[in-house]
Amino acid sequence: MPEDTANAMETVIGASEAEQADRQACLDHLNKAKNALEAGEREEAVEHLRQAVAADPASHEALFLLAYHLDLMGEEDEAVALYERCVHEQPAPVNALINLAVLYEDRGDYAAAERCLRQVLDTNPNHERARLFMKDVQASRSMHVEEDESRSLLRRSAMLDIPVTDFELSVRARNCLKKMNIRTLGDLLRITEAELLSYKNFGETSLQEIKQMLAAKGLRLGQLADDYHRHARREVYEQARGSAAEAFLEKPINDLNLTIRARKALQSLNIRTIGDLCSRTEAELMGVKNFGSTSLEEIKERLGELGLSLRQIES
Repeated sequence: MPEDTANAMETVIGASEAEQADRQACLDHLNKAKNALEAGEREEAVEHLRQAVAADPASHEALFLLAYHLDLMGEEDEAVALYERCVHEQPAPVNALINLAVLYEDRGDYAAAERCLRQVLDTNPNHERARLFMKDVQASRSMHVEEDESRSLLRRSAMLDIPVTDFELSVRARNCLKKMNIRTLGDLLRITEAELLSYKNFGETSLQEIKQMLAAKGLRLGQLADDYHRHARREVYEQARGSAAEAFLEKPINDLNLTIRARKALQSLNIRTIGDLCSRTEAELMGVKNFGSTSLEEIKERLGELGLSLRQIES
C-alpha cells in the first residue's frame, strides 16, 4: 500500500475517533449540567453547557439548553445568538424557534419574530403556542406601524402620563384610586368597570364620576385593556416557564370541562385558552352577565388542580 494512501486513511480514521470523542465529551457535560440543574446550581450547569457546546458545536440539545438558561439569567444577547445557531440547520427545533421569536418580539424586531413563528405554523398550523404568539406579534407589529388615531393622539400629547390628581374628582374617588395604585390617566384606561367596582368602598357614584370625566375627553374605561391583557398573558407565561403548569397554558378552555354557563361567560370575553383565562381577574369574570360565585369557584378549583390561578390585582 502506498505511504500517502495509508496516511490519508489514518487521517480519516483519526478524525472519526476525534469526532466520537468530542460527541462523548458533549454528552458527559450535558449529563453533568442536568445533574447540576436538579441540584439547583444553574451557574454550574451553564458552565457545563458551555463546555458541551465547545466540544460539539452542532449539538442542538446543548445549544438549546444553553440558550434557554442564559435567557433565564438575563443574558438575552447571547441567548439570541445561540438560538440562531440552533435553528440554522433544518429542520429547526420548534421550541428554539418559539423562544427566539419571543426574544425578537421583546427587542421590537417583529418581522424576525413572525418569520420564526411562521416556520412552526407552516409545518404545524394548529400549534397553539405558536398561534398565540403569532397573534401577539402581529398585534404589536400593527400597533407599531399603523397606530389607531386616538392612541397616536394620546401618545403625542403625553396624556397617558397625566396624574389623576390633575382632574376634578371628588375626595372619595381620588382616595379610592390612590388605594388601587391608579396614578395616571393611562392606568385608568387599562382598567375595566368590573375591576374598579371590585374594590372595597368604590361604588357606582365614583364610577359614574370617573366615566363622565373620561367621556368629556373622548375616552373610556378599558380603552387600553386589550394591550393590558396581552401584557398580562405574557407575564403568566413568563411566570410559568420551567414549571409543570406551563404545559397547560396553551390548551383550550374545553379541557377544563366547565359547565355551560361558565363556558359561555368565557366565550363572551374571547377567552380561548387556559393561558387567556389565567390573565384575567375575578372581577372581570364577575362583571359578565349571569356569571356568579358558583361559576367563579368552579373555575378557581379547576385551575388550582393544574397549579394555576386567576390573575391577582392589588387592592
